[in-house]
Amino acid sequence: MGYLLDTNILTAILKRNEKISNKLEEVLFLRQEVFISGIAYYESKRGLIYANATRQLSDLNQVCKKYRVLLLDDIEIIEKACEIHADLKRRGLLIQEADIFIAATAITRGLILVSHDSDMRRVPGITLEDWLQPEY
Repeated sequence: MGYLLDTNILTAILKRNEKISNKLEEVLFLRQEVFISGIAYYESKRGLIYANATRQLSDLNQVCKKYRVLLLDDIEIIEKACEIHADLKRRGLLIQEADIFIAATAITRGLILVSHDSDMRRVPGITLEDWLQPEY
């Protein structure tokens, strides 16, 4: 099983968080694949462009060369996102649309979502790890 990085983890990478860097090295040593959500890429890049953060933009480009960006290019992801949205709305636990698409990507691709966003725990059927928590 591989890993899908959420926006907050991608941000931590760009901030050169040592804990995340060490965990990524460990995962790669174990020959696990690591992917970046296309939505996380979008959320990160738009913020960096707005802030004119040229160093981080360059770093983002390097990270994307190392880890493949998964796009919303499969109807199965869209279908899963619709199911997640309907379920969460029925239960009164709706989360941001971007998070729904990130979660749907992880679920349909059989990936562990690495996220520091507690809202993701609301999504049924998702496998989560929070590499920023003390136990990791």
